Amino acid sequence: MASQQRNGGSDEGARARRAAREQQARKAKKKNKLVIFGIELAVIVAMVCVLIFVMKNTSSEGPSYTVLEAENVAINEKVMAEKQEGGTMHGYMNVALFGVDATSKNQLYKGSRSDSIMIASINLDTGDIKLVSVYRDTYLNLGNDTYSKCNAAYAKQGAEQAVKMLNMNLDMDIENFITVGYMGLKEVIDGLGGIYLDIDETELKHINNYQITIAKDYKIDYNEVTHTGYQLVDGLQAAAYCRIRYGGGDDFKRAERQREVIKAIEDQAKKTDLGTLTKTFNEAVDDIYMSFSSDYVLEMLKDIAKYKIVDENGFPQETLRTVGNIGAKGSCIVPRDLTANVVWLHQFLFEDQNYEVTTDVKQYNEKIKSDTDKYVE
Repeated sequence: MASQQRNGGSDEGARARRAAREQQARKAKKKNKLVIFGIELAVIVAMVCVLIFVMKNTSSEGPSYTVLEAENVAINEKVMAEKQEGGTMHGYMNVALFGVDATSKNQLYKGSRSDSIMIASINLDTGDIKLVSVYRDTYLNLGNDTYSKCNAAYAKQGAEQAVKMLNMNLDMDIENFITVGYMGLKEVIDGLGGIYLDIDETELKHINNYQITIAKDYKIDYNEVTHTGYQLVDGLQAAAYCRIRYGGGDDFKRAERQREVIKAIEDQAKKTDLGTLTKTFNEAVDDIYMSFSSDYVLEMLKDIAKYKIVDENGFPQETLRTVGNIGAKGSCIVPRDLTANVVWLHQFLFEDQNYEVTTDVKQYNEKIKSDTDKYVE
């Protein structure tokens, strides 16, 4: 009897130790999964979103990357808590995408405005990606308690400052970014064999005008788009399409076109073999500045099919914004209520139906109202 009890106790102890090892293995596996998903995100963003960000005369020096330190990009304590297990932001990775109008390699780092700003939010469990354009002329805190068009943040102190601006105003937890150049876009799309876009009558005129301008700047030839409709376009044609802001919709419509190009690149990339993807990335990487090592990106190219862009939108929301000339700051997009816009953003990205903004965002909202009320209706 005593022997049976001893054996039973031994068995129970063995089972407990085995359960503990299995739990530890599950935790390690989950942690590794998050790391892998994070790296794979660089692929979907670099290969799928190396897009629209139209630059001029970027030099061909080697690729650059830098690691952003969390303490330098102003992630609020409340937001940090939402990232923990049980929080509404747990299981997501958010990456800032910047396109800057640079005239040299150094201006990838700072000194030029980010005329395209997006957030790519990835559900790490499902691989679903949501894109949000942050309109470049939105009047926000630049991350240093001065207020102006948000695209000025990158010009001041580069990617770190621009990421800080997004985190502060939007209650985000961004620690990674990708900044790209015009030639990267062209090389990626041409490397993929082109992408498919639906060109309407208004766009047909402007896409060719922009092609002429770009071709002159780079002393390259271009192929005229001759008809409307759904069709295969090359890299230069896609870049010109991304620059169209006329024919209605202004910058809001242009940002929408940019997201269309991202989705079209995603579609084409998923049809492309690994060798071609790797070659295309290597040819484009000189025009990319990011927080991911290109070595890691190349390692994860094979997993690009796991990801899918499932939704896209713009910030501030149409019903929660207005436009006005804000004195010396010029024409700006003004959030009518920054807090309401941030609540909407967290609903859209993280399906958080009860989000409460931080005290900091409430303060920024009051400052924006104080600065802009006399200029807008």
